Amino acid sequence: MSIDTSKPLEWSEPDRRAVDTVRALAMDAVEEAGSGHPGTAMSLAPAAYLLFQKIMRHDPGDPAWVGRDRFVLSCGHSSLTLYIQLYLAGYGLTLDELKRLRQWESLTPGHPEVGHTPGVETTTGPLGQGIGNAVGMAMAARRERGLFDPESAPGESPFDHFVYAVCSDGDVQEGVSHEASALAGTQKLGNLVVLYDDNHISIEDDTQIAFSEDVAERYRAYGWHVQEIDWTEGGSYNEDVEALYRAVLAAQAETERPSFIRLRTIIGWPSPNKQDTGAIHGAAMGADEVAATKRALGLDPELTFHVPEDVLAHTRAVERGRAARAEWERSFDAWRGGAGERAELFDRLQAGRLPEDWEKALPVFDADEKGVATRKASGEVLSALAPVLPELWGGSADLAGSNNTTPKGEPSFIPEEYSTKAFSGNRFGRVLHFGVREHGMGSILNGIALHGPTRPYGGTFLVFSDYMRPAVRLAALMGLPVAYVWTHDSIGLGEDGPTHQPVEHLWALRAIPGLDVVRPADANETAVAWRTILAQGERPTALALTRQNVPTLDRERFGAAENAAKGGYILAEAGSGSPEALIIATGSEVAIALQARERLEESGTPTRVVSMPSVEWFRAQDAAYRNSVLPPSVRARVSVEAGIGLGWHEFIGPAGEAVSLEHFGASAPYTTLYEQFGLTPERVVAAVHASIAKLGGEQGSTTGN
Repeated sequence: MSIDTSKPLEWSEPDRRAVDTVRALAMDAVEEAGSGHPGTAMSLAPAAYLLFQKIMRHDPGDPAWVGRDRFVLSCGHSSLTLYIQLYLAGYGLTLDELKRLRQWESLTPGHPEVGHTPGVETTTGPLGQGIGNAVGMAMAARRERGLFDPESAPGESPFDHFVYAVCSDGDVQEGVSHEASALAGTQKLGNLVVLYDDNHISIEDDTQIAFSEDVAERYRAYGWHVQEIDWTEGGSYNEDVEALYRAVLAAQAETERPSFIRLRTIIGWPSPNKQDTGAIHGAAMGADEVAATKRALGLDPELTFHVPEDVLAHTRAVERGRAARAEWERSFDAWRGGAGERAELFDRLQAGRLPEDWEKALPVFDADEKGVATRKASGEVLSALAPVLPELWGGSADLAGSNNTTPKGEPSFIPEEYSTKAFSGNRFGRVLHFGVREHGMGSILNGIALHGPTRPYGGTFLVFSDYMRPAVRLAALMGLPVAYVWTHDSIGLGEDGPTHQPVEHLWALRAIPGLDVVRPADANETAVAWRTILAQGERPTALALTRQNVPTLDRERFGAAENAAKGGYILAEAGSGSPEALIIATGSEVAIALQARERLEESGTPTRVVSMPSVEWFRAQDAAYRNSVLPPSVRARVSVEAGIGLGWHEFIGPAGEAVSLEHFGASAPYTTLYEQFGLTPERVVAAVHASIAKLGGEQGSTTGN
C-alpha cells in the first residue's frame, strides 16, 4: 500500500454537483425531521465526499471487509455527514431513509449507531469519544498486524489500512479527546488521520466565549504530524479541495506519527443569513433560508430531496469498491499461502472462536483459609491464558502493579524507543499502558473491540470507574466485549480512605443496561468469571476485585465455583436442608456471610448462604433456577455487601434486611473499618433475626448502620 503523493486529484463538474447535492440533502433532511444539525454537514460536504469518493479504501458491497479503511464521525450530531455519503456510495441506505431522519425505526437515527446502519463503524454522539475510538482502532490495527504479518515492510501487508476520523470544536474541547490523543502521539500511530473541522461555532454560537487555545499547537505538542488548511484565508471563502487532498496524501505518507489536519471552514456555507452562526448548528433552517441557500448553489428551490440521476451514477462506489477489494484479496491470498499457523489464527479470530480446550489453561486454586486477593487471582488467570489466547490483551491506567493486569513475560505494546526498565516491548506487543487516563482508556478499549478481532481489557481502581462511565455506557449500548478489571472494590482497600473507597459504584454500574458486573467471592470464582466473560462476546463486563486477601473456599465443603457462571448459587445449604433464612452476599463479604451462617445454625436457625457474584448473570437464568436458589417461600432474607444497599431489595423483598454501607468510608486498616461500620458476622446474625421478626417469627434486634 505505497502512497503516491504526486497522484493528481480528479475533481470534475459531476463531483462539484454531487457536493452541492449533499448540502441540499442535509438541509432537506433536517427540515423534514424538524430537528437536527444541518450546518456542519453542509460545510463538511466537500471533505466527506473527498474521503469516501477519492481516498478511502472501502467496499459498499461488503461493509465488514477486513481490509477496509475505517471512518469515524466523532461529531456524531452531524450524522448526515455520514448518512449522505453512505447513500451516495451505495451502502444500501435509501433516499427514503434520509427523509426519515430521526424517526422511529429508521436507519438514520439522530446519531450514528453501529450495527444499526450499514457502513457505520461506531456509535458516536457524546463528543470526544469518537477520537478515542479511532485511536483504539489504530492500535488494534497494529496489534492485528503483529499477530498475522509482522515481517512485512510498512504499507506492504494486507493488514495495513488507515483509520480516518472527523471531529469538531466540541470534540477537541472534551477532555477524553486529550487523553486519547496524547497516548496516540506516544504510540506513534502513523495509520491514524484526524480531520478537525474548525468552524468556530457550537451551540452557544462563537466558540471564543470559552475556547481560545491553539489546537494545532496542542497536537504538535502531543507529537502528531499537523497540517493546517484555511478555506477562509484572504477574506473570501474558497473550498480548496485540492489542498485538502494533498494534506491527506501527506498524512498517509507519514508513518511515524498520527496526523491531524486542521481545516478552517464556515459552518452552514453558503446559507445567506445563517452561515457562521449558532442558529445553523443544531436546528432546522426554515423553508425560506433553505430556498435562499439552494438558489445560492444554483439549485431549484422548489425541489426537495432531489438527486440527479447522473450525480447518483457518478457517486455509486460499488464497482470501485469491488475492484479495490479484489486487489486486496490478491495480496491477502499471497499472504495466506505462506502464513501457516497465522492463517489458522486469523480464521479462528474472524470466526470469533476460542481454541479447543482453552479452559484447561485456567488455574485451579487450592482451599486456603488465609486466601488470596481476587485481584491477584485475576492476574494469575491472565498469565495462564496469555499463551493460549493471543487475542486477549490489555493493561491499566498506570496501575499495573495494583490491578495485576500484566501477564507474566509478555512484551509491552509500545514503540521500542519508549521501553523502560520496568516494561520493555515493541510496536506489536501485548501489554497496554494508558497512563493516568481512565476516560481515554475506556474510549480506546471500545475502539479496539470495534475494530476486531482482538479482545481488550483495561484496569483501574473501582472508584475511578467514574472517570470511565461515559465510555462504559457506550460499550454497553454497542454490545462490545470489553472487560474492565476494577480492583480495590470496597472499604477493604483500607488506609487510602474515602476518596478511594467505592460505596455507590457497584449499584451505579449495575444500573447500566447491558453491562455485567461481577464481584467474585474467591480465587476460583474469579477464574470462572474470566472463563464466562471470554466465552461470551456480545457485551462488556466489569470485574470488581479485592485488594485484601479473601479465603479460597473449600469446594468439597461448599458449592462448586463452576456455579458462579450462573450469577448466583447455593454456596452453603442450611443444615436441615430446608432454610428458614437466606443470606445473599458478594465478593469479600461472602466469607462474613459464611461465619454468620455458622452462628445461626448453632443457635437453631437453618440458614442458606447464596453467593451472587453477578446479579445480571443470575437474572439471565430461568425462573425455575432462580426460585431454586432463592425460594419464594423463604422470606427472611439478608443481603451483605460493602456498599449501598440500593438494588438488593429486588432480591431480599419487603421483609429483608440489607447489611450495607450507606455513607462514605474512612482511612484506617480495613479490618478496623469492617468492624466499625458493622460489616461483621454479628451484625449479619442480627439482621437475620430482624428479618424473621418482621415476619412475626421472633423478637428482632437492631441492625443499625
